[in-house]
Amino acid sequence: MRRKLQFASAALALLVLSAVGAVSARAAATGHFDRTLSVNGPVDLNVSTGAGNITIHPGNANQVQIHATIRANNGWFSGDSEKRIQYVEQHPPIQQNGNSIVIGHENDRELLRNISISYDITAPAETHVHSATGSGDQTVDGLRGPVDATTGSGDLRMTNIGAGVTARSGSDGITLDVVKGNLRAATGSGNIRAQGVAGGITASSGSGDVTLTQSGAGDVEVTTGSGTVEVNGVNGAVSIGTGSGSIRAEGTPAGDWRLHTGSGDLIVILPQKSSFELHAHTSSGSIHSAFQITTEGTISAHDFHGRVGAGGPVVNLRTSSGTIRIQSD
Repeated sequence: MRRKLQFASAALALLVLSAVGAVSARAAATGHFDRTLSVNGPVDLNVSTGAGNITIHPGNANQVQIHATIRANNGWFSGDSEKRIQYVEQHPPIQQNGNSIVIGHENDRELLRNISISYDITAPAETHVHSATGSGDQTVDGLRGPVDATTGSGDLRMTNIGAGVTARSGSDGITLDVVKGNLRAATGSGNIRAQGVAGGITASSGSGDVTLTQSGAGDVEVTTGSGTVEVNGVNGAVSIGTGSGSIRAEGTPAGDWRLHTGSGDLIVILPQKSSFELHAHTSSGSIHSAFQITTEGTISAHDFHGRVGAGGPVVNLRTSSGTIRIQSD
């Protein structure tokens, strides 16, 4: 009886190992395809994937090179993923009409069930990008743009973009370095960091910090539910609101500035020879100014109205529980 039990246990162990090995082999199923497309002039590139990363960088002015990596993210109920991967390898989801290229569009949802496709694309610098992934990171570098990128859950990283950028992430961060145009960035729960933006900025985060540096004139609008905000080099109007975080803003008030926080400090750094109207209020804090202010009406430690220099744009600062500091650069 003991030998029978030992034999049964060994057989069961082999069966389990075989099953695990089969699942592991299936889970590790991968594939790839490569294509090179000829173009002549600026390219309109549209890339999408349900799950996977997208990377786009500059290369030959007359070619678009596509390298795709296919992976099966499957388990017991995944079906014949290997066959479906082979089909995708033989029938890549690529459409070209002159200089307009669409990658990743597939009407058959069953074909790509539990399969991710990551794209590494080399395109001419003169490329306009529209990219989207359900879950994955995106990296775009060195293109003329503009760029419009969306991910449901993943990081967005863009550098040296020669025109405007629109970046949206459902639940991760956005990082940008040198954008020669306007920027629109939004994330549900992540940080936004951008520097070298030569245009206007609109940024929002549900629960993250926002750090921005402008290199050209343009208005700035920032909102975050629970995070700190820092903007530098601003030359335009500013509107910043955060539910619970501090705000630091440096630049030239070429339009009205409105900085409001529910619970945090406010620091504003302006040129020494600035002229503006100041409205500052804090419910439970103090107000400090490095500028000589001509007061208007009644003032207190928590409420201050006045004029700096000849007056001009309104600088409106408000916090429920924090200190306000107006400093000169």
